[in-house]
This record gives sequence, C-alpha cells and structure tokens, in this order.
Amino acid sequence: MERVCTMVAGVILYVRAPEVHMDHGLFGPRSVTWRVMGEPVQLVGGFRALLMQGLHPRAMRGVVQNSALLDPEEAWARFQRTTEFVRVRTYGTLAEVARAGARVRRIHASLTAHDPDRGERFRLDDPGALRWVHVGEVDSYLTVARRAGVPLSDADADRFVAEWRRAAEVVGLRPEEVPGSVAEMEAYIEAERPGLYFVPEAVHPLRASLNAPLPARLTPLKPAFPLITVLAFATLPRWARRLYGLPATPLEDLWATLTLRALHTGTQVIPAGLRYSPDARRARRLMSTA
Repeated sequence: MERVCTMVAGVILYVRAPEVHMDHGLFGPRSVTWRVMGEPVQLVGGFRALLMQGLHPRAMRGVVQNSALLDPEEAWARFQRTTEFVRVRTYGTLAEVARAGARVRRIHASLTAHDPDRGERFRLDDPGALRWVHVGEVDSYLTVARRAGVPLSDADADRFVAEWRRAAEVVGLRPEEVPGSVAEMEAYIEAERPGLYFVPEAVHPLRASLNAPLPARLTPLKPAFPLITVLAFATLPRWARRLYGLPATPLEDLWATLTLRALHTGTQVIPAGLRYSPDARRARRLMSTA
C-alpha cells in the first residue's frame, strides 16, 4: 500500500493511502490459475481439453449436430470465439465474464441434440455433459503445466482445481457440482470412464487436423497443427488414447513429457514481450507486485 502526504495544522504527515480494490475477474494475481494459464505451452492444453470433451458421447454429439466445426468457412471463426471466451473468463473483469457467460448459457439453453443411445433429445446445457467438459478442461491445463515443468506443488494443484469452480458457474454449473481437488477430479474421471467412447459419426480429430482450415495469413502455420494434435493426444491417459484407436504405451507418455518440457524450456528464452499475450503480460506484472 502506498503512502501519501497531507498537511495538518501546517505539519506534513505521511499516511497510508486507502487500498484500491481492482476488479481482476474470477481469479486475480494471487491465483494459481494466472500462473498456469499464460504459458505458451497451454496451446497443447487447449487441444487436449477438446480431445477429452470428444470422448463424452453427449458432449460430442452436441458439437457435431449443432456446430459448424467441420465447415471450412466457419471453423476458424468458431475457434476464435472459443479462444476469446477462454481469454475473457481467465483475465476479464467480472462484468466481462458475466456477459460472456450469459451469452454461452443462452446458446446452450436454446440448442438440442439427439442421443441415439437413449433415443431422446437433450439440451446442450445438460449438466452431465457440461461437467465433463469442465473437468476435461481443468485436468488438461493442469496436466500439461505439471508435465511441462511449470513449478506447482500438490497444494498448488488442489488450489487450481478449486479456483476453477468459479469458472464452472460461468457456464451454469453450481460450484458443488464439480470437483474441488485433484483427488476429487481423478475420482470423477474414473467414475465416468465406463460411459465414454468416441462417437462414430464424428470425424477423427487427428484426421481433421491434417485439413485444418485456416485464414490465408495463417497458412504458413498449417504444418504445425498436426504436430500439436499428436502431442495433445500423447498427453492423454492411456485409456483415452485407446478409445481413439491410438497406441497407448509408456513410450508415448515419455515422449509427451520430454517434448512438453523441451517446449516450455525453449519458450523461456523468448523475451516476455513476445512470449506472452498482452493479457498474460499484464497478469504477470500484477502478480509481481501482489
């Protein structure tokens, strides 16, 4: 807290200035979330989260039956909207997060999809699907960060999971409906495993990544997308890789961990002004003074 000067009866006094409470949104400079989410290696975490989502039949059918994900004219725009939602939810003010959340909840509540397993239609705000998507995201960001070498203790990891209960509220879940610790998250994933599989009507994401539609200005980056997808697949648990029909041995685990560590270490030599997004740079400045 800063000191300011004031004059009383001709005498200059130095007093503590009143504390100003800034609106840092859901998390803020003392959160583990800000430490984790700004790292460039989390691009892999984002792709991994989509792969986890894809193993929940209702979550995947909700996307396939309502999304322009595979339409070359719309796919990039949808990806940009998703990226912007993640950015606002992580770094936006409370008002910005509230607006983004209201928009997402309104869309989910207005759309339905057909579940052939049960022979019924369901809304996209189905709590079971939303919960799986939330947990897949939290697990993915945390897994990638820890395997890449981002310094996180077990207590930090539990705090990260607990902090993301606030993010669950943004999409319409109650905090108590989602895990609040790593142990609770692992138990939830294990309990969901019997009902998970990759729906046959969806295009395999590895094949889709080979033909990822990009704007002309990003065409030079196209060769990197299959590599990022392969790395994201390799970071999945072995049981998840098997559900995608891919190899699932300790060799892929080792390769994924070593590659993530090499990527994370390599990015550390890049100047912060280039390494981090504007939001992440601002967050790090605030973290350094918190």
